[in-house]
Amino acid sequence: MLFNVRSFFSIAKLAGNSKPLLRQFWYGPPAQMNVDLKGRDLLTLQNYKANELKYLLWMAADLKQRIKHRGECLPLMQGKSLAMIFEKRSTRTRLSAETGFALLGGHPSFLTTQDIHLGTNENLTDTARVLSRMTNAILARVYKHNDLDLMTKEATIPIINGLSDLYHPLQILADYLTLQEHYGGLNGLTITWIGDGNNVLHSIMTSAAKLGMHLRIATPKGFEPDLRITKISEQYSNEYGTKLLLTTDPLEAADGANVLVTDTWISMGQEEEKKERLKAFQGYQITMQTAKSAASNWTFLHCLPRKPEEVDDEVFYSPQSLVFQEAENRKWTIMFIPLSEIYSMKASSAITLTRCMNVGWMFSMRHAMVPLLDNFD
Repeated sequence: MLFNVRSFFSIAKLAGNSKPLLRQFWYGPPAQMNVDLKGRDLLTLQNYKANELKYLLWMAADLKQRIKHRGECLPLMQGKSLAMIFEKRSTRTRLSAETGFALLGGHPSFLTTQDIHLGTNENLTDTARVLSRMTNAILARVYKHNDLDLMTKEATIPIINGLSDLYHPLQILADYLTLQEHYGGLNGLTITWIGDGNNVLHSIMTSAAKLGMHLRIATPKGFEPDLRITKISEQYSNEYGTKLLLTTDPLEAADGANVLVTDTWISMGQEEEKKERLKAFQGYQITMQTAKSAASNWTFLHCLPRKPEEVDDEVFYSPQSLVFQEAENRKWTIMFIPLSEIYSMKASSAITLTRCMNVGWMFSMRHAMVPLLDNFD
């Protein structure tokens, strides 16, 4: 049975007295969060307030609970399309976006520079304007962050950063959901980064303090994070009362850490620097020796793909490693981003599709996660 909005409205009104179906997650019911992200771009987590980040994580956890564990069918993106521009190859970003958007009933369109005229016969301005008339949101994985800035100026639909040279916000949302699931909450955790001062680290630096997490960073000399982002991170640390450490000593950074994190030392586009980087990062491999300095409940994260020089097999395949749960959570976090940007998502009075069955749709009302009735457009 096709989704019918009028039926949706009428049946939902009859379900006003049904019991809440949602699990109460660590940040409480969404009714406590006055958040509406419709029309917002997601280029960097710096632009998101603490309650907005908590809201995104709550909703991602709810989607995972409903779809994966309860078998609910939520075609909330039926009739919507997502343009996916990929200048860089990808496994997790591509699969999570394609499968997640399709699971919500939407149509993802994967576009590389080999598939469309972008960069050959058509500039970014014209591409953004054309896609705005044909799709409902754009997810772009690009080399230059400036291209995303230009796209937001020219497009009339939300832009999602699938990765740039400056930030990787989708990865960090998945990381935070993984830690939230494992530890039961984020406030008070200490994250230790050992490796390159890259885009993944930048996204942690612009968000961790907002969620009450301390951050300890070890990078080789000459490979520190961007100075402007470091200053922003220092400001957040002071504002939210968290601790921030920058050092060149991996063991000092690992001291008391709940979470050990690293990433590739050689990002796409840096292949010519391989010899120099491998030499500079000697001593930065995460091993069980590194973990001895961490807290007793330490865990390990890596956004993948991983190389043995970054972390040895003993840590990577250990029970403390959450890397594959982390990879899966890319899907659940990325699913809610376009949903929240396309629709007005009011958490105070909403409707829930509970299960898709052959006989039709069943609905229930109350602390739910779908759009407010009068804003479902």
